[in-house]
Amino acid sequence: MTGAGADRGAMALSVALLCAGAAVWLFARRDRELRRARLLFAGGGAAASAIPAAPDPARRLTEAAAGVRERWRVRYGGRMGRELLCLPAGGVVALLGASVLPLLLAAAAVPVVGRWLRRREHSRDCERHAAGVIELCSAVAGELRAGRQPGEALLAVAPSDLGERWGLVAAAARFGGDVPDALRRAARTPGAEGLTGVAACWQVAVDEGAGLAAGLDRVAAALRAERDQRDDLRAKLAGPRATAMALAGLPLVGLVLGSALGADPLYVLLHTPAGLGCLVLGGLLEWAGLFWTGRLVRSALASSGSRGR
Repeated sequence: MTGAGADRGAMALSVALLCAGAAVWLFARRDRELRRARLLFAGGGAAASAIPAAPDPARRLTEAAAGVRERWRVRYGGRMGRELLCLPAGGVVALLGASVLPLLLAAAAVPVVGRWLRRREHSRDCERHAAGVIELCSAVAGELRAGRQPGEALLAVAPSDLGERWGLVAAAARFGGDVPDALRRAARTPGAEGLTGVAACWQVAVDEGAGLAAGLDRVAAALRAERDQRDDLRAKLAGPRATAMALAGLPLVGLVLGSALGADPLYVLLHTPAGLGCLVLGGLLEWAGLFWTGRLVRSALASSGSRGR
């Protein structure tokens, strides 16, 4: 019992020293960046006198937090690096179980969780771009029926959910460029593939004089039907997915119940050969179940999308 307490105390001290070192490094680096910025914008020596001798600790903490937040926003695309939350969670479990194994597993889980978060963000971007294409078709069709020319109608809409390549389309419409080709280039944005149909309607309207508004209405109706089909399939798959997630969380419930009943399941799992074997086998089965469920869901959605196209 005394050895376990000493191990926990040493591990807690190590984690505290690691956090303190990281905080000191961040504060020192942020302070160097602020001094460099002041020297750059104030012209060298004049900035030295402008730097306060004893900066406010709360202000330094706020500036350091803002710098870290901005750095994470740039590096992780605005997600703030949420996968890094695995590290403090692993540290807490490591302290409770008096073992470094949970911290190592948490460090190994960081890239996996980051890839999963990026995949979710990519899926949300695709859905937002697809909705932007539908709104674009409806809005341009309405502007054309109001009497505007095609180029003017396209410039009057100016959607904001079609990615960075939409600037090529706006430039082509404003300066008399090849709008269908620009639309096909913008269709390479994930989720904005429907712009290929808009480009085809535009090309037919320019070459043969067909009604562009009617063609855009048909494209919007087809894309809306495809989106409704995907939403219906996701609603049907929500039940099996929730069941799989609930089953995946049952081992954690078992650990909590075992601790509440007076047992020490973390010690058994982390400090005995049988417990380590159960931990490895259970982790592999857990990963296999989640992987297989996710693969079934993705294959169902992919097959639905191909039929919709």
